[in-house]
Amino acid sequence: MTRRDLGFGIGLRSPHLRHVLEQQPAVDWFEAISENFMDSGGFHRHALDRIAERYPLVLHGVSMSIGSTDPLDLAYLRRLRRLADATRARWVSDHLCWTGVAGLNTHDLLPLPLTEEALAHVTRRVGIVQDVLERQLVLENPSTYVEFGGATMTEWEFLSRLAADSGCGLLLDVNNVYVSSVNHGFDPTEYLRALPHEKVVQIHLAGHTDLGTHIVDTHDRPVADPVWELYAQAVALTGPVPTLLERDDRIPPFDELLDELATARQYAGAGAAR
Repeated sequence: MTRRDLGFGIGLRSPHLRHVLEQQPAVDWFEAISENFMDSGGFHRHALDRIAERYPLVLHGVSMSIGSTDPLDLAYLRRLRRLADATRARWVSDHLCWTGVAGLNTHDLLPLPLTEEALAHVTRRVGIVQDVLERQLVLENPSTYVEFGGATMTEWEFLSRLAADSGCGLLLDVNNVYVSSVNHGFDPTEYLRALPHEKVVQIHLAGHTDLGTHIVDTHDRPVADPVWELYAQAVALTGPVPTLLERDDRIPPFDELLDELATARQYAGAGAAR
């Protein structure tokens, strides 16, 4: 099975661990949040190991802080590599962002200045991460609410050049593209068309909260109709790409997520037909 044959997955969350172990639902693969399992033991780690024996698994992190000016946390990266090795993770991903500076963690995914200097900085750090992990790093486009002044390129140009210069893969979060396009007033279709589609390793889908003046990426409700349409456009450009449904708050029964995953299959089919 190649990366692009992986199919449709669901984000693995604590309320569903026992259900997945006992019911073995018809899901192609799961994505686990790296930090939830790197240092854990007991039932949670037991469940992850058993699930990884039955299903393909991907690791997705929120704390690498690839864009920070702080030194990379090599101890964190080594723990992440051990987890990836133990679970036979198909790939390891994180976000194109920074989460803190001067040793302080904001616990948020903060946007980068889209400049040549920042691009060179992140490219160097991706190389170090890939050396330590001994595998390709996959980076996700974040949802953003503010931007740095002085940008010399768009986010999609930054991602395209980063993938070319560093060899990293891209995790295309379609919901994040939509959220940021509304918040900043750009054309999401232009964003999708400009990406290097062969570099897209995975797609994320999630829900958001529309507050009228802006949209917040809350992951607490079903995927919105405009995001479904954008997803079909993305698949028409990238071809079949492993797709992951995320839910992080107001988590419903697992069967509701299975129904929503079936909708993803339908939109992917419509996109492929284009």
